[in-house]
Parts: sequence; structure tokens; C-alpha cells
Amino acid sequence: MQPIDDLRAFALPMRQRFRGVMVRTGVLLHGPAGWGEFSPFPEYGPVYASRWLAAAQEAATHPFPTAVRDRVPVNTTVPAVDAATAHRLVAASGCRTAKVKVAEAGQDLAADVERVSAVRDALGPSGHIRVDANAAWDVATAVLAIARLHTAAGGLEYVEQPCRTLAELREVRGRVEVPLAADESVRTAEDPLRIAGLDAADIVVIKVQPLGGIHRAMEVVDAAGLPAVVSSALESSVGLAAGVALAAALPELPFACGLGTASLLAADVTDRPLEPRDGHLDVRRAVPDPALLDQCAPDADTTAELLERMSLAAAHLGDR
Repeated sequence: MQPIDDLRAFALPMRQRFRGVMVRTGVLLHGPAGWGEFSPFPEYGPVYASRWLAAAQEAATHPFPTAVRDRVPVNTTVPAVDAATAHRLVAASGCRTAKVKVAEAGQDLAADVERVSAVRDALGPSGHIRVDANAAWDVATAVLAIARLHTAAGGLEYVEQPCRTLAELREVRGRVEVPLAADESVRTAEDPLRIAGLDAADIVVIKVQPLGGIHRAMEVVDAAGLPAVVSSALESSVGLAAGVALAAALPELPFACGLGTASLLAADVTDRPLEPRDGHLDVRRAVPDPALLDQCAPDADTTAELLERMSLAAAHLGDR
């Protein structure tokens, strides 16, 4: 492994609560190839976080793969907000595809239906809507909710991770007409390659950090034998750049990518954030701005905690 010559912790405020957090934290690593990002969510332990560290090290020490396109299409991501806010976010995004979060704790299906209906109104009849339940439903609830949301959307492109396990996904898939995408059941599995041949999904969602880097993610795409949607893990633009590089290198890219998430952050580490233009992201690395790094530096306790998490993850790099 080539040396990492700089580490910078960051804390970026969110515009809306997302996955239960209002501040996105992590560590940027600099090496001979540029910058990488280590930003596992707080609930992840050292073994799983080691994949995120491997991805950061890869980005910092190895060139991105050769691109076959110079920009990639992206969706806008709609958190579990009220219908009016959802409409405003989509209308302002410039994207023709929207990914809508549903099944939020403390909300009911009626709120999800209102949100999806508002997104359809904002997109118009030709836009694409996909929903993400983050594995919150059981099989019976998923079948009912998908039918309701499919109607409210005037047709869903797909439903992402309606249930927790691949076995549950397979059962739901046999009972609904909407395609299903596997996310958590792939990226958090001990062996992400095992989705192949299980008939549990129509699409695989691929995230670079949780899978251990671009090259490992490409292996998962090849093994799955399914259309891939490259998505973010709510990173800064440095982390997003690795996802964009993966999407740019895939031979086929049939769906808009879930990489348009920089707009969910109220600040970024670069003065050239990876934000969509006309529903696309340019393929490029993101370079942190020193002044912005200073502005987004967390307090001493948070910095120490982040560096400790990285150290604990490093002890498990060989366990992946």
C-alpha cells in the first residue's frame, strides 16, 4: 500500500435529517492518486467500517478506472419530508428521475403516498420515480405498500430494498408487478457476491464505500449479472467522485444513478461540489479547498472519535 500523507476530519451539516443524522462526519485521506473518503455511519462497527476504509485508501492511492462516458445521469433524492417540500426539491433539481424515501419511522403509508404523489406532480408524466424503504417492511406490508405507491406514482420505476433479507425480497418479487432493487441485503452481507442466482431482485444497487472500493464494486456488478444503479452513501463530493468514477467505467448504465446527493448537504469540502447539471454529473475528482476544510473541521472530541474509528477499522482490513 502506498503511503497516506494527510488526514483531515470533517463535519458537514445536512439540509434535512437523513438516516437519522443532521451532520455528516468522516475523514479525508490524501495519497499519491488524490483524495479518498472514510465516512461510515455511526451505527457501523469496525469490521464493516473496514470496507469503507479500504475504499478510501483505494481512492487515495490508485487511479480511477478508465471512463467510457464523460458524465453520468443521476436522480434527485427526496428525504421523508412533507409533500410540499418534496415537490419543491424535485422541481428545483433539474433531474428527470426522483428517488423518494418511504417507510420512515414515525410516519405512515398515507404520508408516503402524499409525498410520492407530489413528486409525480413535480416531475410530470414523463419523469421516473423510484422509492426506497430501507428494509423497513415485512412481506405483507411491502406488497400492500408497493401497490398503493405504484398507483400514486402513476407507475414506479422500481422499489429499493422493501424488506431486510434476500429471502423476503424473493417472496415479494413473486407477488408484485414492480421491479425490485437490492441494496442493504447486498452491501451489508458478509459476501456481497452471493446475490447471484437467487432471483431475489431485478436490479442491484451498488455503493463504493460499503463494498470496499471501486474494483470490488465492479466485481459485485459482474457477479450479480443484474442491471446496476450506482448510488452514494451520503458522502461529501470527495466520496461522490469515486461513485461517479465507477458509474463512468461500467460498460452499461441503464438507470440514472443515485449520486446527486451533494444537494442534501448544507456545506461541502470543495468549492466545486459534484452537483447535477441538467440531471447529470461530470466525471472528475473532487479536490478539497483548504479554507473549507478548516471551516468544516469538527471539534477535538469528534475528531479524536473519527480517527479512533478509522484505527479500529484498519485492524480489520484483512477480514473483508
